[in-house]
Amino acid sequence: MIKLNVLQLLEKNGKTKYWLYKQLGMSYQNFNKMVNNETKSIRYENIETLCLLLHCTPNDLFEIHQEE
Repeated sequence: MIKLNVLQLLEKNGKTKYWLYKQLGMSYQNFNKMVNNETKSIRYENIETLCLLLHCTPNDLFEIHQEE
């Protein structure tokens, strides 16, 4: 399973979830699902914006977890 690593990257950059929410301009419902790994897809546009805002690459943004 691939998981979004946003919360750790926010902490590393000294930013809050609220700050990121305002920067992305998404509905809060969609934003919350995305950062809590409750969504099935993320638009390329949002991946690019996340990388720019969090000063990271897509490799930093995602983690692969083995399901047991």
